[in-house]
Amino acid sequence: MNIESYREYCLKKQGVTEEFPFDNQTLVFKVMGKMFALTDIDLFSSINLKCDPENAVQLREQYNEVIPGFHMNKKHWNTISMEGILPDKLIEEWIEHSYQLVVAGLPFKNPKGFRQRQSIIHNKFRFEDSVHFSLNNCMESFKYSNLG
Repeated sequence: MNIESYREYCLKKQGVTEEFPFDNQTLVFKVMGKMFALTDIDLFSSINLKCDPENAVQLREQYNEVIPGFHMNKKHWNTISMEGILPDKLIEEWIEHSYQLVVAGLPFKNPKGFRQRQSIIHNKFRFEDSVHFSLNNCMESFKYSNLG
């Protein structure tokens, strides 16, 4: 996977924005203001993705390209080497998992039109549906949840 396909895959998810909150080379993807993926745009040697803690350890044991999150909470984040031999489909599944974890933790309960379904098959992440929600409804929920 190259940086263009990584960026395109992240941005096609609903509610996602890209920004540079730390410096001019660390590209961060957020859903509703919460990070789910980041990388160094100059090197693109690795990406950081959020991961369920139990599965984070399992992935680190299974793949040499996966290590505890660099400069991140190592319990909840993995750093994935982009210089290895991991297939794009697997990296996309991990990006989807990261996105789904962040969406599930957003501060509003099931906004109108929001639907999420995930399944774990053979201890690997296979997400059958992406998140479906109306961005306008989510923005309204987010705006009102931050008023007090």
